[in-house]
Amino acid sequence: MGMHEVSFKLRHECPYREVSEKFPGVSIREWYLQDCQVLEISAPDADDGDLLEEIDELGTILHTSIDGSDLNVIVQSCSCPIEESIVRKFERHNCVHLPPTVYRNGWEHYSVIGFDEGDVTALLAELDEDREIDVLSKTSIEEQHVPHSSLFSVDRLFDGLTERQLEALRIALDAGYYDQPRGASITELAEGTTVARATFEEHLRKAENKLVTNAGQFVRLLTEAQGDVLRAGARSVEPVESD
Repeated sequence: MGMHEVSFKLRHECPYREVSEKFPGVSIREWYLQDCQVLEISAPDADDGDLLEEIDELGTILHTSIDGSDLNVIVQSCSCPIEESIVRKFERHNCVHLPPTVYRNGWEHYSVIGFDEGDVTALLAELDEDREIDVLSKTSIEEQHVPHSSLFSVDRLFDGLTERQLEALRIALDAGYYDQPRGASITELAEGTTVARATFEEHLRKAENKLVTNAGQFVRLLTEAQGDVLRAGARSVEPVESD
């Protein structure tokens, strides 16, 4: 029993892993954002043009920027989509992926948190069945010591939202709809779109409901952890006897 954080590296058929093998010394850090991959690539000795050409063959490059020896790339429609990726195996074993995934020298590096040691053991056993895997570390942790930001996956938070629902959210945020007091009404928001007020409100409400539902498991975890801390603090206070 108990929560564990485990870090490991493995080899399997992944395009970015193969790119890192072809360009030794290059480090690719990957985050998921809806149907896009955000890549931060450290390539101190690689030819940027050759590297970007390889990346472009895997998906559509939407944006690139250069910061010193680092390339920042946003790629859409990678040939290794998250729906078919190893991250789904983590979820089936009740393990939370801690991004980013790092590709370096032909290896994929992952870190996950498992809320039960048995889940972590089962995950590693399944991965070992058809992949070369090397466990780098396995650490027991307490719930209240889990970094809150590490538990959130952008992909899982926005899972199920349509493009129209995301756009409704963006319009509402830009207009200050969630400010106090509100910067705009639903009617005013809808006037800036091509859809009717009722349709816009439906998109926005569905987006809000999906966000809250997706965030629910994280809210429960954080409140349970905070409750454990408060209960532990209460137990540590000795009662004062009155005269």
